[in-house]
Amino acid sequence: MIQKAKLAAYLTILTLWTIPPVQAATPPPSTEQRISQDFTHPKTALGAVADTTLVGIGLGLLDYGGLHRLDHPVSQDTHGIYALAKTPNFPFELILATVGAATWEGGQTRLGHALWQSVDAAALAGLSTQILKFTFQRNRPSQSPQNPNLWFQGLHAQSFPSGDVSSITALVTPLILTYEKRDPAVWALAVIPAFDMVARVRAHGHWETDVAAGALIGALSGYYAHERESPLILSLLPHGVYVGVKSQF
Repeated sequence: MIQKAKLAAYLTILTLWTIPPVQAATPPPSTEQRISQDFTHPKTALGAVADTTLVGIGLGLLDYGGLHRLDHPVSQDTHGIYALAKTPNFPFELILATVGAATWEGGQTRLGHALWQSVDAAALAGLSTQILKFTFQRNRPSQSPQNPNLWFQGLHAQSFPSGDVSSITALVTPLILTYEKRDPAVWALAVIPAFDMVARVRAHGHWETDVAAGALIGALSGYYAHERESPLILSLLPHGVYVGVKSQF
């Protein structure tokens, strides 16, 4: 009997020894903490803007150092389908449509989450490209049709990189990355920025290397936005937007 009692006590002590202590649950971060983390984490928000801007600076220096020799004048064409490139209405309308669809869908569905990532990506790309435009101050083809090597011409010169192409590429990239495995046909969305690249060059709004740099910056912005666990702009909006307008009906 005593032996059994000793064995039971030994097993009890061994069991208690091997069970890890219960740790107190960590409270979720407050809104202020989440926003602070979003803006300071090296792979999100300002970190993403810094990274894409540095990539753009590298591309700009390469362009300034010799890649501009790849640029050459093309005949101007703003008729037919190319008329979309004459004004900034095309990318603005796409951004507005994306914001509208994201607000309707909310952030709880796969589509809504991807759309809000697209909104983030467009914002990141827009900020990066504007910094680069103010930095390199390159003349547009419409300002110097025969000379692609005019840089630092003043704040009115904002050819490098293409903000239109950057924004549109940023919009479609999270959608492509979200659905490519399930439906490879989503890659058809890449036709939109590809068309805009051609249209902006034909409209004499940009040189060839401007639109190439814009596409790369947009793709990087889209990748960063896709890798975020939760879309930044959505996290700053009211709960009603998070669940989606459609859920209100």
